[in-house]
Amino acid sequence: MPGSSRITRRGVLAVAAAGAVTTSIVALGGWRLSPRPILSPGASPGPGNTLDRTPLAIPPLDTGVISADGVRTFELAAQTGETTFTAGVRTPTWGYNGAFGGPTLRAANGEKVRVVVRNELSEVTTTHWHGMKVPALADGGPHQPIHPGKTWAAEWTVEQPAATLWYHPHNHGTTEAHVYRGLAGMFIIDDKVSPEDSPLPSDYGVDDVPVVVADRSFAADGSFDERRRDAAGMLGDTLLVNGTVSPSFAATRELTRLRILNGSTARSYRFELDAGPLLLVGTDSGLLPEPASVAGVTLTPGERAEVVVALEPGQTAMLRSVPHTLGLLGTTERASGTRDAFDVLELTRGEAGSGGGSDAVKHASLSDLTDWVDAGGFFAAAFPAEAEPDKRRTVTLQDNKINHRRMNMARIDEVVTVGDRERWFVTNEHFLPHNLHIHNARFRVHSIDGRTPAAELRGWKDTVYAPPSRTVIIDVEFGTSTDPHLPYMFHCHLLQHEDQGMMAQFVVVRPGEAAGPLDTPAIRDGGSHDGH
Repeated sequence: MPGSSRITRRGVLAVAAAGAVTTSIVALGGWRLSPRPILSPGASPGPGNTLDRTPLAIPPLDTGVISADGVRTFELAAQTGETTFTAGVRTPTWGYNGAFGGPTLRAANGEKVRVVVRNELSEVTTTHWHGMKVPALADGGPHQPIHPGKTWAAEWTVEQPAATLWYHPHNHGTTEAHVYRGLAGMFIIDDKVSPEDSPLPSDYGVDDVPVVVADRSFAADGSFDERRRDAAGMLGDTLLVNGTVSPSFAATRELTRLRILNGSTARSYRFELDAGPLLLVGTDSGLLPEPASVAGVTLTPGERAEVVVALEPGQTAMLRSVPHTLGLLGTTERASGTRDAFDVLELTRGEAGSGGGSDAVKHASLSDLTDWVDAGGFFAAAFPAEAEPDKRRTVTLQDNKINHRRMNMARIDEVVTVGDRERWFVTNEHFLPHNLHIHNARFRVHSIDGRTPAAELRGWKDTVYAPPSRTVIIDVEFGTSTDPHLPYMFHCHLLQHEDQGMMAQFVVVRPGEAAGPLDTPAIRDGGSHDGH
């Protein structure tokens, strides 16, 4: 594992001050100027040098309010603001209920929820609940636009077990820009009843920590630079974790649960811990029945992983992204950021008795967790036995196309019968990296190019990477809502690719019900043409 904590910057952030333009090298772990076009490993800090780190910002937790009708209700406002990521530089940003990012929403399986979203921006946006099984009307995709000054309300009953989901814009043609400017937040689903005496950390912001990882580049005036693009999209040169540059988290308990989200629009990460393996307890759409020890986890845009880290009093560990492969050609790998190595999040625990090593209440230790599992405890229901699917479906990925067609909002590409379990054969026929996200669904990876998936891919997923010239087979389980006239999306979650047309639509119908036609305000507003 690379020991470097320094990253080479690909650009310079020029800051205007006192009528003059100065240059500031601003990035995680002491990045330095380099003519190279992307991040690359640099030298370690010299003897005696230390890196200034900032306490990790924790997004506010929003559990909503219970309305008179018994619905757990949340309110979000998509708005503009300014954020200081580095001293002396104010960056124009977008956020939900704040200048950047968004609160962590939290609800439980079986609850009826309502989210009211107000658009305070100057352009149309949407808000999609990534990973959530919802009625199509509440999906928040491109067919549910929110015009400036308007409000949109989504309402549904949660019908899935504990999972780390998230929410973000999904307006056709502008999703990448809206997410890049800062519109994103986590949505945590809890089980209706948690397993008895579960040792899994669950104290939000204390031992249950959101880790939203994203990369950005800055223009000379301090704004996000949306012009730096390559074939994968906007690959940034500054790492933000919950909007924090060079973050550190002070753990107060032995076990810390990290809910890691790849919130980048193009970059993939390979997360590893310098102190040893990670204890994987959950993937995109749910917890594992029991934890799995893994060397690391690879997350492409939109994917999540829940891991538990154990720290002894006085210990410091570093979560890093290390060089990895997506099965691409060498130059394409480098242009996708997979050759880069950099620190992501420092984790520290104070010495016993220092106020940071323990507290008066006894909390679960690593031995408590393993003993609980050994005694028959489980975090989630066992995975269903493999069965013959009700339907097979082929999905091929090409240059900004799915099944050789670009997105057309007026076209139904696939029809799903409610209750069916489908097996999808997903093949990337392109030389670029692509993944696939399916709305209103969760799935398990059956195989990748005929091989059993790695341990980190055996849980419930809603987004999966498809290597070039290989077939990923997934078994898909859809939500229970039906609507023959309103579609869901499936698409590449490298957002430049999605915006350029690498997206398709399906409707969920009752047995024997006809699909279509589609007729939504977004189509009538001119969203029906191929591409965008």
